[in-house]
Amino acid sequence: MNKKIIQTAGREQLGDFAPMFAHLNDDVLFGEVWNEEAIDVKTKCIVTVVSLMASGITDSSLTYHLQNAKAHGVTKEEIAAIITHSAMYVGWPKGWAVFRLAKEVWNEEVPELTDKDRFQNTICFPIGEPNPYGEFFVGQSYLAPVSERQVPVFNVTFEPGCRNNWHIHHAKNGGGQILICVGGRGCYQEWGKEAVEMTPGTVINIPPEVKHWHGAAADSWFSHLAVEVAGEETNTEWLEAVSDEDYNKLK
Repeated sequence: MNKKIIQTAGREQLGDFAPMFAHLNDDVLFGEVWNEEAIDVKTKCIVTVVSLMASGITDSSLTYHLQNAKAHGVTKEEIAAIITHSAMYVGWPKGWAVFRLAKEVWNEEVPELTDKDRFQNTICFPIGEPNPYGEFFVGQSYLAPVSERQVPVFNVTFEPGCRNNWHIHHAKNGGGQILICVGGRGCYQEWGKEAVEMTPGTVINIPPEVKHWHGAAADSWFSHLAVEVAGEETNTEWLEAVSDEDYNKLK
C-alpha cells in the first residue's frame, strides 16, 4: 500500500484568507483524489504534469509537480519522452518551457538561451539553417522547408535589421509569391510605394513582375512563410540591395 499523501500548503498559505479553498486543496484534492488507489501515484504525477503543461502553466506549481514526479520514480528518460509526446498535441513552445524546468529538477545544467532560441520558442515553424541565398540578403537570415510537395512553402526568418535585396519574380504565366507573417515584425515594400508593416497574420500577395523587398524591423526578429505560386517559366531576378539610408527611413 502506498504511503498516504498529506498536504498542508492550502491551510498554511490560504487558511485565513480562503478557508474553503484551503480545505478543498488539502483534504479533497490531495487528501482524497491523490490517495485514490485506482491508479498509482507515479501515474498521477505524470497526468498532473501533462495537464499543467497543456494549460500553459509553467510556474512554481509545475516545478513542484515535476519534483513530485521525480520523487515517485519518473526517470529523466521518461520525463523527456512524456514532454516530447505531449508537445506534439499541446504545442511546441509549451514543450520548450517545460523542458527548461525539467532539466533543473533532474539536476541538468540549463544553457543560456540565445536570441534565436527565444524567438524560436514564439513561433510554431522551425527557423532552420542559415539561408543558402544569403548573398542576396543584408544581415543574417535562415530558411526552413515546410512543404516541398504540391505547393512549395518555406519559412524564412530574418534577424533584426535583416532584409533581402530588391527582386522580381518573373513568370510567363501565373507565378508570383504569397507571404504570411508567422512571427515578429517586419515589412514589405513594392518599388515606388510605401512600405507595409507585417505582423503575425499579415498576408501579402506579390504578383509576378513586381519589384519588391521584405525583411525584419530594425528591433525585431521576423518570420514569414513564402508560398511559391505555380507558373510557367518562373525565375527570380535578384537586384540591388536596399540601402541603409532607405531602410532607416522605415519605423
